[in-house]
Amino acid sequence: MKLVERVEQEIQLERIRTECAAGKGAVVLLDGPGGSGKTELLHRAAEDAGRSGALVLRASCSRAERALPFGVLGQLLYTVPTDDGGPGVRLQLLHQRLTGAATTAPATASAGAGIGPELALLLHQVAEAVLGLAGTDEESDAGTPMVFVGIDNLRHADPHSLDCLLYLARRTGAARVMLVLTDDTVAPAGRAQFRTELLDQPHTRRVTLAPLTEEQVADLLAGHLGDRAEAERLAPEFHVCSGGNLLLLRALLEDHEASGAVRREGYGRAVLRQLGRLDAPVVAVARALTVLGGDGPPERLARLAGVDAATAESATRQLESVGLTDGPVLRHDIARQAVLDDLPADERDALRRSAAALMHEQGRPAQDIAVLLTEVERPDADWGADVLLEAAEQELLAGRTHRAVAALEAALRARPDAEAGRAAIEARLVQVRRLFDPATADHHLTALAAAARAGDLGHAHTVDLVRQLLWQGRETEAGTLLERLRQTRLEPHSEVAALLDDTENWLAWTHPTLARRTHRPATGTEQRRPTGTRQSAPWSRPTALLADALVNGRAHEVVGQAHQVLKDRGPGYDITWPEEPALLALGVLLSTDSPDAAAWCDRLLREGHTPYSPTWMGLLSATRAEAALRLGDLTGAVEHAHQALNHISPNAWGVAVGAPLGSLVLATVRMGHHDEAGAYLTRAVPKPLFDTRYGLYYLHARGRYHLATGHHHAALADFLACGDRVRAWGIDVPGTVPWRTSAAEAWLELGNREQAARLAYDQLGRPGPGGARARAAALRVLAVGGPATRRPQMLSEALDLYERCGDRYEQIRVLADLATAYHEIGDNRRARTHVRRARHLVALCGAAPLGEGLLSFPDDAEEPATAPGASRDGLLTDSERRVAALAVGGYTNREIAAKLFITPSTVEQHLTRVYRKLGVRCRKDLPVELSTGTAEAVVPQEA
Repeated sequence: MKLVERVEQEIQLERIRTECAAGKGAVVLLDGPGGSGKTELLHRAAEDAGRSGALVLRASCSRAERALPFGVLGQLLYTVPTDDGGPGVRLQLLHQRLTGAATTAPATASAGAGIGPELALLLHQVAEAVLGLAGTDEESDAGTPMVFVGIDNLRHADPHSLDCLLYLARRTGAARVMLVLTDDTVAPAGRAQFRTELLDQPHTRRVTLAPLTEEQVADLLAGHLGDRAEAERLAPEFHVCSGGNLLLLRALLEDHEASGAVRREGYGRAVLRQLGRLDAPVVAVARALTVLGGDGPPERLARLAGVDAATAESATRQLESVGLTDGPVLRHDIARQAVLDDLPADERDALRRSAAALMHEQGRPAQDIAVLLTEVERPDADWGADVLLEAAEQELLAGRTHRAVAALEAALRARPDAEAGRAAIEARLVQVRRLFDPATADHHLTALAAAARAGDLGHAHTVDLVRQLLWQGRETEAGTLLERLRQTRLEPHSEVAALLDDTENWLAWTHPTLARRTHRPATGTEQRRPTGTRQSAPWSRPTALLADALVNGRAHEVVGQAHQVLKDRGPGYDITWPEEPALLALGVLLSTDSPDAAAWCDRLLREGHTPYSPTWMGLLSATRAEAALRLGDLTGAVEHAHQALNHISPNAWGVAVGAPLGSLVLATVRMGHHDEAGAYLTRAVPKPLFDTRYGLYYLHARGRYHLATGHHHAALADFLACGDRVRAWGIDVPGTVPWRTSAAEAWLELGNREQAARLAYDQLGRPGPGGARARAAALRVLAVGGPATRRPQMLSEALDLYERCGDRYEQIRVLADLATAYHEIGDNRRARTHVRRARHLVALCGAAPLGEGLLSFPDDAEEPATAPGASRDGLLTDSERRVAALAVGGYTNREIAAKLFITPSTVEQHLTRVYRKLGVRCRKDLPVELSTGTAEAVVPQEA
């Protein structure tokens, strides 16, 4: 590599050498930080001097030879030719005498501080001999060449040689001797007097070399790469990484040619080479900086490095001067890692522990200390575990889940296996891991279950462990721990007692086989248990209230609480159970066919979660898929179900996989993609899934698949299995799967209308409000299985109920049945009207099989050109036409109001006027021609 931007210095050295050859001696101090090119410039000057005929004497100082008396001087003298017993032999003999004298009379502590008489006489003889080589001796020939003396890395010279160099430097002013020395800008301690006396000589020249600027780096790269544009593109990055240090720049160039990126093998190794040229205190400060990362006062850095404040400050300046640091931090992560990796593992850990202890002593934030402790194999258990636990909570609040996990894992390492508190730390780690990948938490559960059985895990953590075990399908272990908790005497109104009581309510809805209520006769009308004065977590009580309402068929009573839970959901909820209150609140809205359910799902999906949790997003997407199914949005249901399964891996879903998988199967069946639905059903699911509420969704979806593919007996078996479960579990209420009406459809396909009617009447006789969807399904079954003359009345009521629910898929099925009924009784006009409405909804819904079924009806062209009421639609105002068009499209009054930004009352008023003007009685009689033809689904405005 060429010397870059050193032309001026080369010219200056050449001028000095010319003057020296004419009899004007000089001492040149090449001064600059490490990596600035001093050595290369010295070598170039020596080569030029040799080509000009000068006698070149050279030496290179080394840290390893610093204790060797006159070691540098010996290197110089032994480069003098010894032909014919000339001056070279004499100088070597003088060196031997100097070395012997130094052993009996050691040199002073610092160079230039004075020497004894014997050494002074010998140094005088050496200097005379060297000057004689340049022709200043009376016996020298006129043709004697000048002498070029080059000494590299003067900072490592032994004190005896430095004394000799000073002695020689004082006598070279009138001699043909050029003495060139390289030294660092920052001299080591004890060298101030030497540099002062050297620079005080009138014939001493100081040539300073600075690190390369960014422009000079670009010149260097251009000369090496042959591409100026590429050089200018790379120059900023190369300058930042190297600080203008030539050694580091060479390594960066090699890395660029090898891989196009900074590498540990190239740049990292060059960093260590540069660091190896520095003194031990500077290296200690560099290592301390890599650990502290530039954070904290200089006093902390000095204490960690084991040096005084002045030394630490000087070392910091020196590290920056050689391009290793930019201020108080190393210039690149690879440089930091290289410095740390150069230390043995035990020393590296000890350094980090010391730094962490200093920061703890000085009151630094727990997160900053945890960064160090997480990289230590065994943190200090006395205070380190507490700091790590505090840091984990802070990281969670900041949304940095992975850093929280690292802190908790380090806290576990700080606690020996038998030490108290370890189980609680591991329990917290499981809670955090579950946020982003429940599968990674599974291997902790066995140890936690053992700790709970041994009494080493607190009751609150044990309750949470039960939920974690149930998620993974480990019902036996969960049941054992649950029974232990139930048999434990707890304070009646303590937090743990309230937590256990609330968990019982949740179990009754989600994992009914383990709920306490399954062990006593179910009355179907349980009284609410008084709670008294309770102390519970903010998420616990809402979860219990919502779950209890769902279990007892009272979802309509807690719609207000559900909305409040969704509004309040946020960082205030503990991460032990962050999603369950919101999911139950959404379940309440779905059970009551609230039009706000889908809008709330969309809002929560947009808002995300702090900390971000793929588990939460997956569960929320699964709920959104169910909401889309209830609205008849089959494409949306498939999309959201796929998103749910993509947020976390399928094996991480545990028993909850039944929710998204059930929605995916049911949606694809309704779209007519039977092969695709069958492929989803071949996926392995946990066997304990069928003992949970999630298993009901899966069983019901599988039954619909069997029904759609003609396997009616298999379908009936799945639907009846759902019924057996919900009745045994005591949750045969609205909000679970419609097993009766689905089984009734299977009986109809098998030709047993009596069984179908019995199930339908049983559904109609179910007590309690909130069953509009179930009533509509039962009415449809009775109508389809009954005489044609009675069908329109029941189907019209079913259609009204489905319109109220906003379920377009079921509206299509009822409209098709109405069309068939009217066709059979000879009212073809009404039949065609309902067919057109059904076809319009098919376009919005994506239910291809239902659209194919409508092809059997007469085409619209067979209908008379003018339908009743159509001749008067010109009487409608623009507002009335917009409302009527959306009503024909199947939108509910509330959806129309949200879409047109008016109130539901205004919608009702517009429809009343439309009915009067067109001479019709209800929305189902409105002409289809009023439809806008839009195919986009309406999403209600956010609550």
